Amino acid sequence: MKKPRLSIAFIFIFGALGGLLFGFDTGIISGASPLIEANFHLNTEQTGFITSSVLIGSAIGALSIGSLSDRFGRKKLLILASILFLVGSGLSAVATGFVPMVIARIILGLAVGGASALTPAYLAELADKEHRGSLGTMFQLMITLGILLAYVSNLAFLGHNLLGVRDWRWMLGSALIPAILLFIGGILLPESPRYLVEKGKTKEAREVLDRLRVGTNDDPEEEIKEIESVSHQEKGGLKELFTVARPALIVAIGLMLFQQLVGINAVIYFLPQVFMKGFHFPASGAIWISVGIGIVNFIVTVLAYLIMDKVNRKTILMFGSVVMGVSLGLLAILNFTVSISVAAIPTIILIAVYIFGFAISWGPIAWLMIGEIFPLSVRGIGTAIGSAANWIANFIVSQFFLTILALFHNNVGGPFAIFAVFAFLSLGFVYYFVPETRNKSLEQIEGELVSRYNDKQKKA
Repeated sequence: MKKPRLSIAFIFIFGALGGLLFGFDTGIISGASPLIEANFHLNTEQTGFITSSVLIGSAIGALSIGSLSDRFGRKKLLILASILFLVGSGLSAVATGFVPMVIARIILGLAVGGASALTPAYLAELADKEHRGSLGTMFQLMITLGILLAYVSNLAFLGHNLLGVRDWRWMLGSALIPAILLFIGGILLPESPRYLVEKGKTKEAREVLDRLRVGTNDDPEEEIKEIESVSHQEKGGLKELFTVARPALIVAIGLMLFQQLVGINAVIYFLPQVFMKGFHFPASGAIWISVGIGIVNFIVTVLAYLIMDKVNRKTILMFGSVVMGVSLGLLAILNFTVSISVAAIPTIILIAVYIFGFAISWGPIAWLMIGEIFPLSVRGIGTAIGSAANWIANFIVSQFFLTILALFHNNVGGPFAIFAVFAFLSLGFVYYFVPETRNKSLEQIEGELVSRYNDKQKKA
């Protein structure tokens, strides 16, 4: 009996759920942490560590799960990530103190890191080349939706101890619902056809592609031949990663470092504190500003989804770098030259412009490209290293943002000036190092990488 076609929409939903949990579990702590701090009578350092422990787990999860996916397959490891989401969400909702909460957050981090390393490569390998950009962007789109839903969940449950259960437990426990759906989706979806060919299961790969390519311009037979041609080339494991794939590794690490060093998660995690400390806004007003910025982030990522298959990746990245650099630079100048009462509203507007620049470009494209640029044999470990670089940079920015803000006497112009420098540096990085991947099959991208390496070897 012929298996039914796997719809692109169903793949979108799978990517959406992975990204949704990614965003939700990294964003929910912003509203829950003050309540946890009061409930458990924690000091500032303990509360900060609860927040950052998920980033530690994420770096470990990304590095660990990527190489395993090259060995055991994308599908099995994504199911494992969904189980870790379930365990981490459940444990965080019932935690009884500081240590149990940190353990739960580290487990959640393992899941978040695993999803961030696995999902871009998995979606890239399932998608046809004409839709790969929008599929990859869908992952980031749902990260932004997850962050927005986390803010909304914080507002919805705040002060409502339903059934005698504290509000913050409902906030953290609400992640169980999408985690269950992700687990079910992981069971229903197929293994990556490229992984199947790599393991000699060409018949299974052909069946998957026959179902995936209905209604597209891609020929499954030609695609199988391309994958087989690449798969039969000599493989070197880590040796290949640091020789043939070294340019891709540099690009992946650079993209992920710059994505964080322009300051996005400082805004996501600490925006309420920026307006409370820097502009003396009340807590409720500061949280509503965060919700507004979250809405801008989501809507602009929808726009990125619509244009991603129509505009070159490098063009969008460079456009985003300029928008971020200019808006952050103006924001810094503004806050160093006028009073906080005058600077407050223009700062909100400039942050919204900055979010636009990030969400249209570096937000989706960094995750999209790390799933595209690596050769098949090292795609899992390559995306894992790129993802780990993202989480390490995220940890550094998050850990030191409030310290830098204090050094500038709570003037947001200081840290945002630093972020502006990195935004302009990212422009040069894209121009000189990042390859164009739009409208190319993964095998074409790999072939160009191998060809450049062979040319260099001949000249050497």
